[in-house]
Amino acid sequence: MLSLPKIPFMAVGLLEALGAVSGMAAGALLAGAWIPILSQTFLVWQLLLSFLFLGRRYRANQVLGCLLVSLGVIITVASGSSSGLSLQNVGIFWILLMIASFLFQAADTVLKEKIFLDSSRRLKGGSVDIFVVNSFGSAFQAMFICLLLPFLSNLWGIPFSMLPTYIKDGGACFLNIGELASGCEGAPMLPLLFVVVNMAFNISMLHCLKISSAVVSSLASTFSVPLSIYAFTLPLPFIGTPSPLPTGFVLGAAVLIVGLLIYTWTPSPPPRPTTTLPPETILPHR
Repeated sequence: MLSLPKIPFMAVGLLEALGAVSGMAAGALLAGAWIPILSQTFLVWQLLLSFLFLGRRYRANQVLGCLLVSLGVIITVASGSSSGLSLQNVGIFWILLMIASFLFQAADTVLKEKIFLDSSRRLKGGSVDIFVVNSFGSAFQAMFICLLLPFLSNLWGIPFSMLPTYIKDGGACFLNIGELASGCEGAPMLPLLFVVVNMAFNISMLHCLKISSAVVSSLASTFSVPLSIYAFTLPLPFIGTPSPLPTGFVLGAAVLIVGLLIYTWTPSPPPRPTTTLPPETILPHR
């Protein structure tokens, strides 16, 4: 597995870095309610890229299911965020940049699916381990993020010369020490818990991608949107007073689940016609 060509893993790391950089830059200016809505373009990009580069063909019920899943997420988010859906003060550039970030992420998952498919041929029927794909992809992503730091600092309005100070302050906040400790409640256990949960989520999505396809793993991760909204209604620590459920939560979740069921529904093949040979065509038994 370690002898597999590294160029695809390098491309995965570059796509993940570009997706993270563009997403963070646009997400800093967009209203929070718009991000999950715009993220539904991720599924559209995956369908298109899988069709173009993997040669996949989708049945009408699968396309309809994907559209219903996206509609369900939009209903769920928009029903509780009507006050934060104004785009008056946001330029179209940042909206397009956020959509482009999901294009990079969709291309990343399609490329990973291709790596899994090609590894079966290169490994003579075997399959590359998900930790090999994740480790190489993450290593190259970290390398490209470091190379993009000067560009990132300009996007964030931080002079490049001030980056060491920001990294130092971030380390102090992570360890919950120093002057910034008052704004870093829950550290370091809370950020460490986030890292653990994030790794578990990424590994499970990568395993889903390995045994199914990029579109199926995307549908599975989309189901986390209503679950996360519901989680914020629970009396969890560090999130303050629980929020009530949005008015359209049940409707949006129901549309989403119907979309998942329609996508996974496989129509039964039509019964084959049975033909009976005429008596004169039946040969005698020998």
